[in-house]
Amino acid sequence: MSVLVVSGTCTGVGKTIVTAALAALAAARGAAVAVVKPGQTGAAPDEPGDLEQVRRLAGIDDLHELARFPDPLSPAAAARHAGLPPVRLADVAKRVQELSRTRRLVLVEGAGGLLVRYDEEGATVADLARWLGASVVVVARPDLGTLNHTALTLEAMAHRGVQLAGVVLGSWPDEPDLAMRSNLRDLETIAARPLAGAMPAGAGSLDPAEFLLAAHSALAPPFGGVFDSVVFREANGLPA
Repeated sequence: MSVLVVSGTCTGVGKTIVTAALAALAAARGAAVAVVKPGQTGAAPDEPGDLEQVRRLAGIDDLHELARFPDPLSPAAAARHAGLPPVRLADVAKRVQELSRTRRLVLVEGAGGLLVRYDEEGATVADLARWLGASVVVVARPDLGTLNHTALTLEAMAHRGVQLAGVVLGSWPDEPDLAMRSNLRDLETIAARPLAGAMPAGAGSLDPAEFLLAAHSALAPPFGGVFDSVVFREANGLPA
């Protein structure tokens, strides 16, 4: 049994797509997979949330959204604005531990970046990962500015004793610019390990069969794929 937390360097980096890819690859290997969203923000009760996209792309139904707030804010601010109780990550940890007893893999998708607050006391996804003893998949942007965001995220993880499972680019375009290509090597230097994947831009619009193939190509072997960072760098015009 294992738990992976999926967080990001900021919002809108592709966490849901990476979560779906991880789930799809594990399910394709026959593993029992559950996906947990501790707090969905920016979605009304009758609107689809992030887990609906995971359902469509990965073809799994073992999905657990534990709280929902309509405003597109941090979970703490969204709960406060809606007049609703905040997400208690200690309770989330207990629920994830329960699920992990009967699942091969439990994926936990955070909201926004690593240190986004879930309650007024300041609990974050970093705290949740530490309580669970779970490693974190950090989803990053490929473009200008990502080096600072990624370095700060990894530094915060190290300071809190949270282990890194890998850095994955949430959306890699067909025609990357100079900054994106240059960032590939620098991201590996920051993480002190090879890049763990790069999801193609537009992957969220694929059908499930196409998405599974994309995930297999875009994620590294520890996650069930065949992504090779050296081959990827070379394909983008960088020496090995």
